Amino acid sequence: MSLPILPTISTSCIVLSAITVGIGWWQISKKNIEAHKKTMIVAAIFALIFFIIYASRTIFIGNTTFGGPKNIKVYYLLFLIFHITLATTGAVFGIISLITGFRNKLKIHRKLGPITSMIWFFTAITGVTVYLLLYVFYHGGEQASMIKAILGF
Repeated sequence: MSLPILPTISTSCIVLSAITVGIGWWQISKKNIEAHKKTMIVAAIFALIFFIIYASRTIFIGNTTFGGPKNIKVYYLLFLIFHITLATTGAVFGIISLITGFRNKLKIHRKLGPITSMIWFFTAITGVTVYLLLYVFYHGGEQASMIKAILGF
């Protein structure tokens, strides 16, 4: 089985981002503030690399439509919408968490950080699931624009 290179790299980046968020969470629980900052920057860089690859691929190639059985396509689409919602929310919360951390607005950062982390973990898990459904368990369908890939027209 041959896996597509760009989706494989971008999915790996999200997994690495989630792992580094977990490491950063552990570091701050040990009061290792400097290591936490550096690790969270690395997590943000992995997320940014994902976004650059994903956005470039979407613009220049298009997205891959679901190639699995028709009778589960609706469930895949609902799951995909859930994943996209998580990813968007996680990205916004992530940016706010980074900003509040760097600006030393620690009261907000301490409340938002754990929520952001949990959203990001679920984003990574659902992202890997989407990847597996598109490229491993089933052969991806045609390359299409985002609207066509999501809505089917």
